[in-house]
Amino acid sequence: MMPKYKEKIIKILNKTRPRLSISNDLEFKNCFGAVACYLDGQLFIVCENFGVALKLPSKTLSTLFDSKNGKQLKYFKNGHVKKDYAIISKKILDNHIELKKLVDRSIKFTTSSEI
Repeated sequence: MMPKYKEKIIKILNKTRPRLSISNDLEFKNCFGAVACYLDGQLFIVCENFGVALKLPSKTLSTLFDSKNGKQLKYFKNGHVKKDYAIISKKILDNHIELKKLVDRSIKFTTSSEI
């Protein structure tokens, strides 16, 4: 597992949801060379050379893609698109308020629970 990718995910979660690991089970695994973070057994955030991708509902994905603040996730150049995920733009990653909203949507969508 690439420590820098895991550290990046931890940094994002500490910035947006610092108590998440207290109230939920977080697990990190390798996923096609990327680091995948599972929340209560469900994959919800992935990080690798491509950047950071979140699992999000289709309406949120459409908004991100339309505004050019997200790109479709593919692990390999000619691989298939991971339909529930968006690679988040640097603009959003640098905006604490917007990033927190997306992390919250991802948590809710992934776990189907309120936070």
